[in-house]
Amino acid sequence: MTDTSNTRPADSDAQAPRQSRLHRVMRYLPLIAPVLLWSVPCWVLLHTGQHWPLPVTLAGTALFALGLVGMPLAMARGHGRRQQDRAAIVGDTLLGTSWVLFTWSVLLGVPLLIVLSVAGVDESQDRARIVTWAVLGITAVLLAWGYAEARRVPRVRRLDVQLPRLGAGLDGTRVVLITDTHYGPLDRTRWSERVCETVNTLEADLVCHTGDIADGTAERRRAQAVPLGTVRATHARVYVTGNHEYYSEAQGWVDLMGELGWEPLRNRHLLLERGGDTLVVAGVDDVTAESSGLAGHRAHLAGALDGADPDLPVLLLAHQPKFVDRAAAEGIDLQLSGHTHGGQIWPFHHLVRIDQPALAGLSHHGTRTLLYTSRGTGFWGPPFRVFAPSEITLLVLRSPSGAFHSA
Repeated sequence: MTDTSNTRPADSDAQAPRQSRLHRVMRYLPLIAPVLLWSVPCWVLLHTGQHWPLPVTLAGTALFALGLVGMPLAMARGHGRRQQDRAAIVGDTLLGTSWVLFTWSVLLGVPLLIVLSVAGVDESQDRARIVTWAVLGITAVLLAWGYAEARRVPRVRRLDVQLPRLGAGLDGTRVVLITDTHYGPLDRTRWSERVCETVNTLEADLVCHTGDIADGTAERRRAQAVPLGTVRATHARVYVTGNHEYYSEAQGWVDLMGELGWEPLRNRHLLLERGGDTLVVAGVDDVTAESSGLAGHRAHLAGALDGADPDLPVLLLAHQPKFVDRAAAEGIDLQLSGHTHGGQIWPFHHLVRIDQPALAGLSHHGTRTLLYTSRGTGFWGPPFRVFAPSEITLLVLRSPSGAFHSA
């Protein structure tokens, strides 16, 4: 368990310039990123002193140029107003491919060029062939493996979480967390059914979905989401919105989850009673809710806890880990979150850590608060997961005064 309670500056004024610089960079990222993702591999593999035959150089350069132009166009048609699923699949796949190719062109291609030059491999065509096939080979392997990882039913991650304020009657309470299912352009209805079947084998007392159900409206992705109605829990199934709901008519998703038998915890709580003890299960809208313009949607922790006994332990659902600052200030016992995908495609996790206090797993914040961040159950956009496996999480809550049994 990692203590991250002191990782951020206490002075909020000191963070403001850094955050404003980050926002300025992020504003231009959609324009800069495609150029870098396609031009750097093109330069490393075709134009760094190698003397490829002219047809190879021209054909390779044309392919990279096609990717540079085609990827933004496909993503705009797929994720813009037209919402064309086939275009989204093409654009997302090109995005994932270019990211992996860019990464290994930089991390493997450039050093390999230097090593081969120092080792005396002087023939430029020999160097070119070694570097190119090495980079293309590892890219192909990682994309094939990453695709299989993204499309499979996640493995179950089990862990015990001790909460000092948890009553003995609640010892052994089984909480299952799924999140970031991201139903989208690739039809994953069967995958959704298998995920729910796996969840049902875990005999949960409480099942939680911490948002980003889908990319698209509830009406459009309904078939993929309907299997969530088959999930079983002895006490409750609870859900909070993620940021992607606010790109796709969030209220429609809230209504559909209610129709499927889930309790949308929109700045409210319910009580889980077991063995004579009580746990407050609260939830808040995503932190992006207020800027969405939807009436009544905002992240309001005080509202979520209104009327709850302050002496009772609290389990909080909040989509983004960054909400833990507010949770820790209120003495929340355990926050469950998703959003990060564990980075999804290595080494993107370095960029995620700029925005979020935790990437995956259990971390400690403030004097009392634990945060569990899931790597997510599905995937967003590119259908790849590289060194960031998906998960279905089983958390067994433990009381200091209860008999301890391993999960």
